[in-house]
Amino acid sequence: MSVSGGRAMSPFPRISLSLGHFCMEQLHQLVILFLLAIAVSLVCNKLKIMPMVGFLLTGVLCGPSMLGLVEDQEIINQIADLGVAMLLFTIGIELSVDALNRLKRPVFMGGSLQIGLTVAFIALACWLYGTSIQSGIFWGCLAALSSSAIVLQIFQKKGYTSTPVGRITLAILVFQDIMVAPFMLCVPLLGGALTLSLTEALFAVGKVIAVLGGVLLAAHFGLARLMDAVMATRAREILLMTTLALCFGIATLTESLGLSFSLGAFLAGLLLARSPYSMSVVSGVLPYRDIFLSLFFISVGMMLDVGFFLNHMGAILAFTAVFIILKFLLSLPAALMQGYPLHTAVFSGLALAQVGEFSFVLAASGLTYHLFSMEEYQLFLAASVLTMMLTPLLISLAPRISGAIMHWRKVKEEEEKPCSACALQDHLIIVGFGISGKHLALVAKESGIAYNILEMNPDTVNRYKDSEPIMHGDASQPVVLEHLGVDKARVLAIIISDPAAVRAITEEARSMNPNLFIVARTRFVTEVAPLRRLGADVVIAEEFESSIEVFSQVLSRYLVPQQNIEAFSARLRRANYRMIRRMSAGVSNLSEMVDRLPEIGVQAIRLCADSPLCGVRLCESNLRRGHGLTVVAILRDKEMIATPDPECTLNAGDVLYLFASTEKLLAARPLFGGRVQEGTGTHQSQPA
Repeated sequence: MSVSGGRAMSPFPRISLSLGHFCMEQLHQLVILFLLAIAVSLVCNKLKIMPMVGFLLTGVLCGPSMLGLVEDQEIINQIADLGVAMLLFTIGIELSVDALNRLKRPVFMGGSLQIGLTVAFIALACWLYGTSIQSGIFWGCLAALSSSAIVLQIFQKKGYTSTPVGRITLAILVFQDIMVAPFMLCVPLLGGALTLSLTEALFAVGKVIAVLGGVLLAAHFGLARLMDAVMATRAREILLMTTLALCFGIATLTESLGLSFSLGAFLAGLLLARSPYSMSVVSGVLPYRDIFLSLFFISVGMMLDVGFFLNHMGAILAFTAVFIILKFLLSLPAALMQGYPLHTAVFSGLALAQVGEFSFVLAASGLTYHLFSMEEYQLFLAASVLTMMLTPLLISLAPRISGAIMHWRKVKEEEEKPCSACALQDHLIIVGFGISGKHLALVAKESGIAYNILEMNPDTVNRYKDSEPIMHGDASQPVVLEHLGVDKARVLAIIISDPAAVRAITEEARSMNPNLFIVARTRFVTEVAPLRRLGADVVIAEEFESSIEVFSQVLSRYLVPQQNIEAFSARLRRANYRMIRRMSAGVSNLSEMVDRLPEIGVQAIRLCADSPLCGVRLCESNLRRGHGLTVVAILRDKEMIATPDPECTLNAGDVLYLFASTEKLLAARPLFGGRVQEGTGTHQSQPA
C-alpha cells in the first residue's frame, strides 16, 4: 500500500465520526464491503478456514492495491477501532474480582519480561547488524506488541479464555496496552525531535494517575446507583446507550491522556464487571462488537500492497518466518519464569507471535521521524498482515507443537529413570483445583480417601500448600505423573478447562497405568468420544449435565417425584453415552466389550432406619426375584461380610453392595428407606 499523504492505519484515533462525515457514498462502500465479505467468508467456510482470515482476504481484495473499492479508508479504520475497544470491554466485564487479583502478577511480571526481552534482543541484534541503537529500539517496540483483537477473539471462540494459557496471554496483552503511551513517547525521543526532562515526565505520569484515579473513585461510588436507575426503567435502549457511553467515554479519556483507546474500554469493562447487571450489558453489545471487529480485520487486509508483496515475496516471507520464531522464543520466559509449565508457555508464545494493531501507528510515526525507510515500512506492513493471517493457524497447531516438544522432553527424561516420590497406595489424583477440584477434595477427605492434587496455577498452589497435599506441575509430563504415584493410584480425576491438556493427560496416564480409572471433565459433548478413545473411563460433559440439571429443576417445580426425575436422568445419560460409545473406535479388548453392555455393576446404598427391610432376613427380602438386585456384600460396623448367607438379617446402617443396573436400583430405592418430603418430590435417601 502506498503511503500517499502520510496516511496509515490508526487503531486508536480520537473518535470523530459525525453524520456529516458518514455520507451516503461511504454507506455504499460499507454495503459493498459487507457483500464481498459474505462471499469470501462462504468460500472460506467451505474450505474450513476461519472467518477472520476471510475478512483479512476481503480487505486485500477491496484494498487500493487491487479492486480499490474503498476511497476513504480512514472512516473504515475509525469504525473498526470501535470493534477492538468493544472486544476489550467485554473481556473486562467477564473478569471477576478474584480473577483480576490473580492477574496482577502475570500482568506486570509476565508483561515486563515479554516486552523487555523483545526490545532488548532486537535492539542488540540491529546494533550488531550495523543499525543505530535508536532504530533498533524502535524495531523492538514494533515487535513487542501483539494483536489483542485477533488473539482474544480466537480464545473466546475456542474456550481458552479461562485456561492457564488464556490467563497468562491476556495478562501480557493488557501490559502491552499499558505500554502504548510510553512507546508513543519514545518515537519522537528516538527520532531526536523531543527532549523530555525528569520533571516533565513525572508531571505527565502524575496527571495520568490523578485523572484515572478520579474516574475509578467516581465509578466505584456512583456506578452502582447509575446502573440501578437505568435498570429500573426496563428499557433496553437506555441500557445500551449507557453501556456505550461508559465504554467509549472512559476509552476517549484514556486516549486523551496518551494511553491506549482499547485500554480505556478494558477499564470500563472491569468497572462494570462488579455490577449484577454485567451479563445484560454484554448481551447488548455483542452484536455491535462482532460487526465492528469484522471491519477491523478488513481494514488490516487493506494495508497489504499486493504489488510490493509480489515484487519482494522472498524477503517478506523470510522476514515473516524470522519474526514469528523470534517473537515465539522471546515470549516463552514470560510464562516459564512464573512457574507455568512448558506446554502453557509454548501455547502462549505461539498465540503472541504476530504484530499488534498499535504497531501500525508506531510504524507511521517512525516513518515521520525517519527511524526507518519507506521500503522497510512497506516490508513491515506486508509481514505484519501475514503474521495476523497466520495467527489462527498457529493457535490451531499449538497443541501439536507443544506435544512434539513434550515428547522430545519425555525421551530425555526416560533416560534419567526418575523414581516415584509418592508413598500413597490406591489413592485419588486430582488434576485441577478449581471449584470442582475443591469439592472433590472435600468429599474425599470426609470419606477417608487419600488423594494428591496437581495444579498449574502457582498462585493457587501457594495459597493451599499448607492445608492441602497440592503440588505444581503439568500432568501431561510423565515425570510429574510418576511423582504423583499414578502407577499405584486407583482413580485419576482430570478437572481442568484446557481441552488439549485433558487429551494429553488422559493418553499419558492410560499408557502408564492400564488399570487406572480415569474420570475427565470436558465442556462439550463432542469431546467425549475422542477422550474415550484415548483411554478415559468416564467423561463428564458439562454441556450435557447442565441440560439434565435444567430439566430436573423444572420438573421438581411441577412436583414430579424425585425417583421419576432420577429415572429420566439415568435413561438420558444411558442413551447419550451409548451413542457416544458407538462413535468411538471399534472394540479391541475385553474391557471395551464389557463397557458396551447395559450399565450394570456393583453399587452401594445405605439401609436407613425407616426401611421395611430392617430386621428382615436376606432370603425374605425378595430383592433378587422381585427387584433384580443381588446383594454381593454387606458392610456392617467396619466389617465386610462377603457373599452373605441367605439367613443373614439386614440391620439399619448396613451398607449393601448390590449387583444391578442403575435403572433397577433407582426403581427399588424407596425400599432402603429415607424420608420423602411431602409435596416437594424430593427424596432424602442417598446412596453410600
